[in-house]
Amino acid sequence: YRLYYLYIYFYLYFYYMVFGKFLAIAIILIIIYYLVKSAETLYVIKFKKPIYTHFYLFKKKLPESSITILENQFEFYGLLNTSQKTFFQHRLATFLADKEFFGREDLEVTEEMKVLIGATAIMLTFGMRNYYLGILDRVIIYPNTYYSNITAAYHKGEFNPRLKALVISWKDFKEGYADTTDNLNLGIHEFTHILQLNSKKFRDVSASIFSDGYTEIEQILKDDLYRNNLMASDYFRNYAYTNKYEFLAVLIENFIETPKDFKMNFPQLYSKVRQMLNYNFAGY
Repeated sequence: YRLYYLYIYFYLYFYYMVFGKFLAIAIILIIIYYLVKSAETLYVIKFKKPIYTHFYLFKKKLPESSITILENQFEFYGLLNTSQKTFFQHRLATFLADKEFFGREDLEVTEEMKVLIGATAIMLTFGMRNYYLGILDRVIIYPNTYYSNITAAYHKGEFNPRLKALVISWKDFKEGYADTTDNLNLGIHEFTHILQLNSKKFRDVSASIFSDGYTEIEQILKDDLYRNNLMASDYFRNYAYTNKYEFLAVLIENFIETPKDFKMNFPQLYSKVRQMLNYNFAGY
């Protein structure tokens, strides 16, 4: 019996020394996690931005051919500094690996299509910590404007939440980048809709800042005089006033393409969009 009790004693001692320490470490890590989370919440409330945006232990790289496409065809990429370009490449490589691309009407999906469509998503989320856009799984590309059996109408682009799919006309997507100062960009417009829905489903710090920022914009627009001046200015195209979702999509098109004009004409509104996207780079 003495040997039996001695065995139990050593067993319990061993269990305590090994698993007890693991449990203590786990509890400490949980406490640290919630302390950091609480600290960031207070930081966000005060400064309206996350404590950090870019932190990667191992950064992915894009093929040289993809980098060439960015350098030659994506103006925003050229506005970034060397470190930011490295972050952009990592995010784009990660994004492209996470999403599926399909062509319709015999359209062959090319590297150019993937890079430019993916780069649009990364551009809009570059100031956010979470850039995966979890509600999006696939991108369906048509060569031109396409007919939708669901709406019984022709479309240039749309997001289908049920299929978790962005559907887009390649011709119209390319035209959006042909003139980068006309405040008309299909890719930016459709990805803004995805951001709107994504921020409602995923309540990470960046999604919360995005949603809270738009709530603040809605408060600004309750001022009749401000709203009337907005509409009378003709700075935003009429489609913006279709509904609040289209308004934000047009708002961000203008913010990306003509930020100086936006800031000069409507500085308060500009500041809120800048806060929503956490844009503190590339001259914005």
